[in-house]
Amino acid sequence: MAVSRPTNHRCSVLVVEDDAELREVLRVALTTDGYDVWAVVDGRDALRHLRSTADTCIILLDLSLPVMDGRQFRTAQLRDRSLAWVPVVVLSGGIDAARDARELGARSFVRKPLDVDELRRALRHVGCVSARQRVDKRMPHAGHGA
Repeated sequence: MAVSRPTNHRCSVLVVEDDAELREVLRVALTTDGYDVWAVVDGRDALRHLRSTADTCIILLDLSLPVMDGRQFRTAQLRDRSLAWVPVVVLSGGIDAARDARELGARSFVRKPLDVDELRRALRHVGCVSARQRVDKRMPHAGHGA
C-alpha cells in the first residue's frame, strides 16, 4: 500500500492577481519561502487551474479582477464541492475589503499595498491544508489493530 509522505510535500499556492508586477513579487517571495507557486490573472483562469490540478493548498485572491472578479470567483469556488475546501487569503486595498473578506469566508486578509511579512504571517496562520488532509486521511488506518 502506498503511503503519502507529507514531509516531502511542498505547499502549493495559487496567486489570483491581475497586477503583473505584484504577481511576480509574490511568485519570487513565495518560491524563495519554499512554496510551489502558480499565478493567474482572473477568477475564470483560477477556476480552470483548480479544476485541472488537485494540489492547490491555498489561494491568494485579489478582489478587483478583470473577467471574473474575486467575489464571483469565491462564489463559484464555494459552489463546487471539489474546490470549496481550499482556503482563501484575500489581498485587497479596497475600503471595505476586510469586511468583504469576512463575508466571503476568507481565512485571512492582507491589505494592499502589500507587506510581504504580513502575507507570510497570514500563510503560516492558514497553514498547508492539503498536507494536513493527507495526514488526517491516514490517521484512521494508524489506529487499526492498536
